[in-house]
Amino acid sequence: MDKRLLNVSLLGLAFMFVFTAFQTMGNIEKTILKSIQNDYPSFTGDGYTSLSIIYIVFALCNWISPSIVSFAGSRLAMFIGACCYTMFLVSFLWPTTFLLYFMSAVIGFGASVIWTGQGAYLTLNSDSSTMSRNSGVFWALLQMSMFLGNTFVFFALHDKNHLDESTRTLVFTVLIAVCFLGTLLFLLLRSPLSSEGTENERGETLSPIQEIKNSLSLFLTEDMCLLNMSFFFTGLHLSFYSGVYSSSIGFTTSMGTNSKQLVGLSGILIGVGEILGGFLFSILGKKTSDNNIESKGFSHSAVVALGFIINIVAYGLIFINLPDESPFGDTTAKSFIEPNQYLAIFCSFLLGFGDSCFNTQIYNVIGQRYSENSAPAMALFKFMQSIAAAISFFYSNHFGMYVQLTLLVITLIMGTLSFFKVDKSIDNR
Repeated sequence: MDKRLLNVSLLGLAFMFVFTAFQTMGNIEKTILKSIQNDYPSFTGDGYTSLSIIYIVFALCNWISPSIVSFAGSRLAMFIGACCYTMFLVSFLWPTTFLLYFMSAVIGFGASVIWTGQGAYLTLNSDSSTMSRNSGVFWALLQMSMFLGNTFVFFALHDKNHLDESTRTLVFTVLIAVCFLGTLLFLLLRSPLSSEGTENERGETLSPIQEIKNSLSLFLTEDMCLLNMSFFFTGLHLSFYSGVYSSSIGFTTSMGTNSKQLVGLSGILIGVGEILGGFLFSILGKKTSDNNIESKGFSHSAVVALGFIINIVAYGLIFINLPDESPFGDTTAKSFIEPNQYLAIFCSFLLGFGDSCFNTQIYNVIGQRYSENSAPAMALFKFMQSIAAAISFFYSNHFGMYVQLTLLVITLIMGTLSFFKVDKSIDNR
């Protein structure tokens, strides 16, 4: 294994542990906070509100995160971000409404720093011939988190209709320990290497004001304006599969007495879809050699087209399988068909696979199109994605399943067409 691939693999491993904890918590947060409210009526914290705060702060901080990464270097920036994730999880041991929302803001800042640093570090360890492979390897390792964390939740919540305090404490303690391990792994990352094998830790350090000006200029370019539609869709899709869909399965009592356990199983299948997509597209994606001759493989647009089809099928099946009231809480309402456990879990897999289709190709395009400006480009990607996620988590308390699915379909169409246009312009350069 060459040193740059080893760097990318260790990066993916660190993210895997941190996001095993965070994505698992995001998947069950609405459900677990409902159980805390039942035990402590004075606690009024809401899972969707918490996640909305996270992504609002995440979005805003993306405008300053490039300057932080530029000053501190990508490795230190990611370590700082990971510490914020650990602090957020620790706060659940002492559930108070203020602490929940305050730490949601803290992790929002940490998310902007860790993801901007990740984009810079991945790009610095890749070139045009390895970007597809490296982004696929990173994405597959990252999404192992969905599988590992939710496997634990599946067994921890076995046959539990109410999540009592001892169960919650066990879940929180395990997730905190896993996140702390991932945080420590960031300290083992080595300086990113250029294609010549020399250390390449930082570019030119600019003032925060100049970084914001550069990001704004990049934000207004034609390609970035088009990509913003794709970014926005991935944010709505992210919030739906990570915070809304699995909880909706758990709230649908017609699924059976084990509906709460299905929350963890749904997360597992989302992770399986993400992992399969990451490995598949790292192997089958087009690769470009030093003389700019592409080897055979699926183009970026072909993979996104596959993701479009997969997501449309998933949304359609969810539309007929879950009742409109399912995102809000336990419901006995009927859907177009009798709610089916197997169909619900199959849709979880489709949501994960469809998400990997879009995200792996977005990483590829950012790495190729903005290789000299990767930190601001990644920050803008996460800005638009997190704005969309914040909006989605906010309206998830007000819009039923059918309206949410309609919005997803509309943005999916717009995001797919926008990606096609940008990818074509890159091929023509």
